[in-house]
Amino acid sequence: MKVLVIGGGASGLVSAIVARKQNYDVTILEQNNKLGKKLLITGNGRCNYWNELQEINKYHSNNPELFEEIFKQQKDKVLNFFDSLGIIPKIKNGYYYPFSNQATSILNALVNKVEKEQIKVKCNEKVIDIKKNQQFIVTTNNNVYYADKIIIATGSLANIKDEYLGYELAQKFNHQLIKPQPSLVSLIGKDNFYKEWDGVRCEAIASLFIDNKLIKEETGEIQFTNYGLSGICIFNLSNYVVNNLNHNLVININFIPWFKEKNFKSWLDKQNQKLNNYSLKEILEGFLNYKIVNLIFKLLKLQDNVKWNDVNKDALITLLTAFPFTPTDTQKFINAQTTKGGIPLNEINVKTMESKKVKGLYFTGEILDVNGDCGGYNLGFAWMSALQVKFDNYK
Repeated sequence: MKVLVIGGGASGLVSAIVARKQNYDVTILEQNNKLGKKLLITGNGRCNYWNELQEINKYHSNNPELFEEIFKQQKDKVLNFFDSLGIIPKIKNGYYYPFSNQATSILNALVNKVEKEQIKVKCNEKVIDIKKNQQFIVTTNNNVYYADKIIIATGSLANIKDEYLGYELAQKFNHQLIKPQPSLVSLIGKDNFYKEWDGVRCEAIASLFIDNKLIKEETGEIQFTNYGLSGICIFNLSNYVVNNLNHNLVININFIPWFKEKNFKSWLDKQNQKLNNYSLKEILEGFLNYKIVNLIFKLLKLQDNVKWNDVNKDALITLLTAFPFTPTDTQKFINAQTTKGGIPLNEINVKTMESKKVKGLYFTGEILDVNGDCGGYNLGFAWMSALQVKFDNYK
């Protein structure tokens, strides 16, 4: 019995290994000239492949109860799988990296396993069409292949430079498509002062409001750009922004996340008394990037030498603790780390990852309607969905 795995990325490699374990003759078809190209750039080349904190709310799907079935069955098996490949983890703040700090360690471990299991690999094979008679007939730019089972593990539109056919292959078999949207992506705003803060990185709290309702709050490093905002906590908020761009959106930025007390005004009063010969700007630059200080002064039309007691304190504190940013768009797919949307889970038997529409057709990884937060969760789903693949009555 022959299995074709379409896509030699994270979920495709693990899917092939799982299929081989079930005693099938497995071939991977990869359109690039090498396996796992996208895997090599994850985690800034270090490959954050898992996270110690595994919770349902770190993942997003239009069918969360179906995702939960995959999650419950596989979340405790992922680390055992990588341990069986010889991967030694380096854990930092719950983030799992290979001890080498090199994504090549993860890719090489997977490729080595593929070779040891005698899984065939065909690179530079772009799948153009799939049909099914008694068998699946897969046409590529170079060859025609026949298989009893197909696993589509083509990933998503995120970080894709060239044409992407994964969704089209699924739709040939009448699968629906929840509209793909860029996720874990930078946000574009509407204001004309972003050049003032361009290049700043600082720890802050970002609070997303949709129609005046607090939806999500993230704490971490924010990157300020000439088009808007970036950084991990902004990426995590982008998942909620992308489908609500026609709503009233605002992200309030608190530049003083280390200050836990409510009365910030009282603290500034004390700072002013302690530094009584300092200007307000000099006091603020004691804890805030000078570009942000300059921007706040510009927006409040303050002179450089103004003192704390001579300003509108409420207006100043509002900008320090709830600086408003209005997202109007996201960066494009090429700049996104993952994609929101895809093939809905209610069209998949989540106990086996087989299509409910076509017997012998399976899906794993980002092509499905599951996306995770930053921190190894998207690779986490790639591994979990691939480990969930079961053929026939395999236990």
